[in-house]
Amino acid sequence: MLNGPKTMIPRQRRPAASVVRSKLRTARTAHPSSQNAQRNYERYLALARAEVQAGNSVGAENYYQHAEHYFRLMSSTQEKD
Repeated sequence: MLNGPKTMIPRQRRPAASVVRSKLRTARTAHPSSQNAQRNYERYLALARAEVQAGNSVGAENYYQHAEHYFRLMSSTQEKD
């Protein structure tokens, strides 16, 4: 070994939201845009709830704002129909 022994770097604990996010990344299929908005709305609500449970109120607020964006998209789509 020319550079000396390699040391193990301890892994950091993953935040709760990243665990939820990885579970939500299942097989993706093509959906109409209103279904995508609904799916993203539910996804960001789940991420926000995970952050609340983890005690991260700033991260939760961020995800709630993303969810609100998709909620408004759904509302505007329904008004056009």
